[in-house]
Amino acid sequence: MSSKQSSKSKEVKSKTPKTLLDMIIYSIRNQPANINGVSRSAISKYLQSEFGYDKPTQIKNSIKKAVNNGKLIQNGQSFRVAGDPEPKLQIEVPQIKIEQVKQGKGPPAEKGHTVVVKYEGRLDDGTVFDSSSKFEFTLGAGEVIKGWDQGILSMKVGEKRKLFVPSKLGYGKRGSLPEIPPNADLHFDVCCLREIK
Repeated sequence: MSSKQSSKSKEVKSKTPKTLLDMIIYSIRNQPANINGVSRSAISKYLQSEFGYDKPTQIKNSIKKAVNNGKLIQNGQSFRVAGDPEPKLQIEVPQIKIEQVKQGKGPPAEKGHTVVVKYEGRLDDGTVFDSSSKFEFTLGAGEVIKGWDQGILSMKVGEKRKLFVPSKLGYGKRGSLPEIPPNADLHFDVCCLREIK
């Protein structure tokens, strides 16, 4: 074995947790955590899969002792390492994508305005699920999907846009059967024909 290989194996050994508490801390730090930390069952599964350690009572007692000694912080049924930064709640905010195809004229459409549009809606595979040559609605009043309330906002008469509406701003988990399946992202070609204040 070369000296490089020997030093690498020493590095690996020094990073390998030696005690049960070290394994628990390693487990918590190497798993995706929710806002409260990592659950005891997730810790136990990790210890079993990564270290072959399968002694639930000892794991439970070691976690309890570490909480009492201030080495772990318990939040409900989850645990995190004391002194580690708290996990941040990550909320993915779905956003529409707007591509202006043609500029319009006049004042931009605002919430509360009634607009008349021509549109065609398609699924990801190109299937047309709906179209209209003259559709009227009040902007921002919840009469249409959220993606439209956002995507039509500020359009001017004569303007053409392509909208990509993610499922959460469209019909979501329920869809609108039979035309729109659950969790479908939507694509629209929209032209603002008229704005009524």
